[in-house]
Amino acid sequence: MPIRAILFDKDGTLVDFHLTWSAAAYAAMQRLSGGDPEKMARLVEINDYDLESHRILPHSVLVAESSADYGVAWAEVLGEVADTAFFEQMDRIFIEEGLKHVTPIGDPPWLLSTLKSRGYLLGICTNDSEAGARAHCEKLGLMPWLDAVLGYDSGHGRKPEPGPVLGFAQAFGVKPQEIALVGDSTHDLHAVKAAGGTAIAVLSGFAKREELAPHADHVIDSVMDLPDLLQSLAGAP
Repeated sequence: MPIRAILFDKDGTLVDFHLTWSAAAYAAMQRLSGGDPEKMARLVEINDYDLESHRILPHSVLVAESSADYGVAWAEVLGEVADTAFFEQMDRIFIEEGLKHVTPIGDPPWLLSTLKSRGYLLGICTNDSEAGARAHCEKLGLMPWLDAVLGYDSGHGRKPEPGPVLGFAQAFGVKPQEIALVGDSTHDLHAVKAAGGTAIAVLSGFAKREELAPHADHVIDSVMDLPDLLQSLAGAP
């Protein structure tokens, strides 16, 4: 079945994860710990953050999970209630700090405009908050070509569950089998495969080819290679 719609993971796929989030996560931990060195040290520990290099480590929960997941542990460290209000506070701080550092991979405006000109439906499917994803997309100039922005809090659940993919299919009248999801983690690949769509892995995140390839229909180095892949799949010269 031909691909009619493409969903993109955001961080590690369209946005450079380290350049965007390592500094932002450190600032968020500082702000939420309120200058308490013990709380800051615990946040650094539970988030697998390397203070020496100021980098989020590849196995950190910050790489693929949402604040509704890792926020529970943050709340425990900070003595807060792990409820919607706290997760919204976390999301707001991450949005503010992430916008200071957001760095694209390649040329996403060119990519999306090219794909839109070929007739594809386009969307974002991220475990970031919807507001955070929209803020990043607006700053990068992507919103004119996007049909939908789906975050963990958009009402369809979060990856690796298939809910966001199925929700997009229902909203735009396409079959799940006509949707491809492009992402840098197994969460992305599992979500779209569970929905019945096409899994396209990119090697621009933390995961290596050997980790992603068994779960992907196609593997490309970067999202900027996507137009050529889609052209080859459509049988175009």
